[in-house]
Amino acid sequence: MQKAQVNIKKLDDKAIIPTYGSEYAAGADLYACLDETVTIEAGETVFIKTGVAMEVPIGFAGLVYARSGLASKKGLAPANKVGVVDSDYRGEIMVALHNHSKVSAIVEPGERIAQMVITPFLTAQYIQVDELQETERGEGGFGSTGRK
Repeated sequence: MQKAQVNIKKLDDKAIIPTYGSEYAAGADLYACLDETVTIEAGETVFIKTGVAMEVPIGFAGLVYARSGLASKKGLAPANKVGVVDSDYRGEIMVALHNHSKVSAIVEPGERIAQMVITPFLTAQYIQVDELQETERGEGGFGSTGRK
């Protein structure tokens, strides 16, 4: 298991530094930094502040994912499915929470609203070519594998 130091700046006294729920958790919980409860109506998206900014290490990205409990119990998940925090971003981490349910949902101050996974990535050099190498799969698209 790799560990890296990630510098965090609290932008608000109420902010909670991200925490891991267990020893082997991949994602650190992000917390709502609110003065009062926020209601997200069915089908609505609301930006929820975390009150923290961070320095994601160069060569890594912070990927913001839904928390399974919040998504399954309240229907709340990031509107963009997966948020990407680049290593050169220094602004406040915010989560655009979308209510996928048919009823309003409440977000409480200090509630865990998403999780962030810090992961390495490759920067690709895209090269235009006339032909691509052939594979057994070829151009088979959505649902094409596993079919006989």
